[in-house]
Amino acid sequence: MNMSRHEPAATISGPPLGLGNAHTSVLVGLEAHPISVEVCCTRGPSLFQMVGLPEAAVREARVRVASALAGIGVLLDEYAITVNLAPADLRKSGAALDLPLAIAVLTAVHALPEGALAECLLLGELGLDGELRAVRGVLPQVDAARMRGLTQAIVPSPNAKEAGQVLGIDIRAARSLREVVDFCLEKRQLPAAPRAEFSPEDPESAYGDLADVRGQAGAKRGLEIAAAGGHNLLMMGPPGSGKTLLARLLPTLSPPLTLDEALDITKIHSVAGLLESEQGIVRKRPFRAPHHSVSEAGLVGGGEVPRPGEVTLAHRGVLFLDELTEFRRSALEALRLPLEDGVVCIARARARAWFPCRPVVVGATNPCNCGYLGHPKRTCRCSTKHILAYRARLSGPIVDRLDVHLSVPPVDVRALTSRATGESSRTVRERVILAKERQHKRAHFHQLPSSTNAHLSLQELEVVAPLDNESRRLIECAMTELSLSARAYVKVLRVARTIADLEGEEHVRAPHLAEAIQGRLLDHRQF
Repeated sequence: MNMSRHEPAATISGPPLGLGNAHTSVLVGLEAHPISVEVCCTRGPSLFQMVGLPEAAVREARVRVASALAGIGVLLDEYAITVNLAPADLRKSGAALDLPLAIAVLTAVHALPEGALAECLLLGELGLDGELRAVRGVLPQVDAARMRGLTQAIVPSPNAKEAGQVLGIDIRAARSLREVVDFCLEKRQLPAAPRAEFSPEDPESAYGDLADVRGQAGAKRGLEIAAAGGHNLLMMGPPGSGKTLLARLLPTLSPPLTLDEALDITKIHSVAGLLESEQGIVRKRPFRAPHHSVSEAGLVGGGEVPRPGEVTLAHRGVLFLDELTEFRRSALEALRLPLEDGVVCIARARARAWFPCRPVVVGATNPCNCGYLGHPKRTCRCSTKHILAYRARLSGPIVDRLDVHLSVPPVDVRALTSRATGESSRTVRERVILAKERQHKRAHFHQLPSSTNAHLSLQELEVVAPLDNESRRLIECAMTELSLSARAYVKVLRVARTIADLEGEEHVRAPHLAEAIQGRLLDHRQF
């Protein structure tokens, strides 16, 4: 008898053995995107296939997961396993998906009860023996899970202190896959991640004390202004004049980190894989000093999987560019937009990653190739042509973005042999903190988006730093004589506002402007 075309087809034998699901996330920049690990398991020839745009490290997870499951007595040889990483149009990278993949597989083969970790974020890389290893970016991922409404997270024990900085979610730490499985089966309790109290590290113990620097009163004053207003700095002087030492002491003049600042920095360092697991949170302002051979991607960020560059790793700290004229022109030019906007956008075909970058940039360079132009005792061997070519390595737009230009002369021998000490970092830091408080109160009063002078727009400066007639004549004369650009004009007003704050003045006066203009004299030298 012929079957009717409307008669239903025969049922296929061998229905799915089971389905499993687990929650995790992947990072694009500092943003955590939720990922659902879906597993379908059937009886049949051994098969393990994965879909959903997994990168190499994710595809290799099948080997680590199979070995880790074998260590707890679950063999996958008799199962055909299909894994879907949803959403399917987002690339997945890194090894943090190992643990959620293992839990989803165990649920699919009925080794774990369905829904045991339905509201739990799972992160962790598995060793072949089932050991749970640390992964990058735990802090931003746990924080994003809390905001999505998940009530629990399980992270590797080395990441426990980092994850413990997030409040409002139950965070558990595990050392192995077996511990997680026993927790799901209610055979054991996983320890809660410690809630460490934050206390900033003493900056002098990390970077030194300004009192150890002999002489260089002008350079010290420039550092104080840079710390108080968040201004970028350019130091030019002969070799051995102390430019590197001065730059390394700048973090000691800045106020101690607040908890919010520390968490911002910790998220960045966690994503970059630079966070010390024993510490759990960054406790001092970062100081980054990349070599002048650094690439454009190394300086501003990049890569197939976008990673933060040096300018982002120095966020809320100091980015020191020693031998500034030796950096690649393309790398320095890539800094122009980030220094203005305070953010780096790394665009790729499938996604965009955004990284914050608000460091104080300090550049240091010699005045010429031999380094002794203008030296009181040594003779410069460079021709005028070579000097101009050396200075032309820095473009005008880059110099414009450096608010204060300092000439750092060689240290006088009498200052070196003198037993007299200058002001300590603590003394200068107290003045900087008072200036910062004035900026914060003024920004709150005028409802400004930023309380840092270096980030004020021209319209905001007209509100917080109006000029009297004498000051206006002075700045107009300087603009004409020094051929300052419009950007340099704004920089001068910002620096003058900071100088007035350091002196406790409510209004910007002509002496404040004069000192700020003095810090732009390298423009007059065509530097």
